[in-house]
Amino acid sequence: MDRLLRSFLSRFIRRGSMTVTTATGASFTCGDGTGPPVAVRFVTQDAQRKILLNPELGLGEAFMDGEFVVESGSIADALAILLDQPGVLPHWGKPQWWLRYLTRSMRQFNLRSRAKNNVAHHYDLDARLYSLFLDADKQYSCAYFETPAASLDDAQLAKKRHIAAKLLVRRGQRVLDIGSGWGGLGLYLAEIAGADVTGITLSTEQLQFASSRAAEKGLTQRARFLLQDYRDVDGPFDRIVSVGMFEHVGVKFYDTFFQRGADLLADNGVMLLHSIGRSQGPDTTNPWIAKYIFPGGYIPALSEVMPAIERAGLLVCDIEILRLHYAETLKAWRERFAARREEAVQLYDERFALMWEFYLAACEMTFRKQAMMNFQIQLTRHQGVVPVTRDYIGHEEARLRRLERGSKPSLKLAGE
Repeated sequence: MDRLLRSFLSRFIRRGSMTVTTATGASFTCGDGTGPPVAVRFVTQDAQRKILLNPELGLGEAFMDGEFVVESGSIADALAILLDQPGVLPHWGKPQWWLRYLTRSMRQFNLRSRAKNNVAHHYDLDARLYSLFLDADKQYSCAYFETPAASLDDAQLAKKRHIAAKLLVRRGQRVLDIGSGWGGLGLYLAEIAGADVTGITLSTEQLQFASSRAAEKGLTQRARFLLQDYRDVDGPFDRIVSVGMFEHVGVKFYDTFFQRGADLLADNGVMLLHSIGRSQGPDTTNPWIAKYIFPGGYIPALSEVMPAIERAGLLVCDIEILRLHYAETLKAWRERFAARREEAVQLYDERFALMWEFYLAACEMTFRKQAMMNFQIQLTRHQGVVPVTRDYIGHEEARLRRLERGSKPSLKLAGE
């Protein structure tokens, strides 16, 4: 077993420096010696078997179970090396990939009841968990770092402002927020832009939190939140926005999603989709993520999204690729989670805390080392609805900044 593990890791790890100690106490070093050295240890031979048979699933499970330990450095450091290699899978992992690819439509067949259960798996966890690491507004999607020194809270506010600018929201317009989360974006559009917002979510926890925030701000007449599937909404709306929800739709439902958007969008309306994306074509969901974090989830390639947009009769007015913004967002979440890790253990248990450590670190390093990004696609039904150059985005952001200063919203620390 030790010889097989050493042979596999020595061929796989070409860059970096990782010292591996096996369950029997044998030790060897892999890589070209560049970068900070990392030392890991296998506690059991079962963990070694898991990683040899199915590394994409087995590594996360071994870490959660305390059978794979990082002795020098952190799990983020270890994953930075593992995800920076020329080839991610051993040759015997290819059949597993093909099986997942051929069955991905079945795994993502997110009918209404299944979609709701998938959302509950992740988003209906104890609300205090998310307060450990999110910003004060509980934005659980990619932030927009206007400068490298921007704080997480500033970057999340900039994200909302950037989206509102692309939507060209005006006072009194009807806005649909598909996948409204804890209500932050919808409340921003209602409070700062003066819009009439309907936010929909499938998470009962998020619904209760967003509704209570609207009541606290005195915005219930302009911001309402509903437990509703996007397929069941009545329109029309002047603006439609969806942030961080499209990853839960499923490939087979892309036509349904965009056709529904086209049906709900007013004749001169604007729609903005913000989603994680792949830069290297269609793929499959990582099996560990699918099992433990986002069942039914899938990150699309633009080549999978654009045909559905075209079939829905929508016009693409603007596409922006956000590179590394999510890596910085995840880094901030990971560091904040680490600082309050014991609270996560008290809420759940040690295995759960290890699972979330692995989740945040793996996602961050996937965005840093591999071909993941975020995209924002602006859509209309007709030409001429938005200006012909992108200068208006900066002008709109400046206008919104002035409105933000005028509103002086009272901010709270996360968890308050």
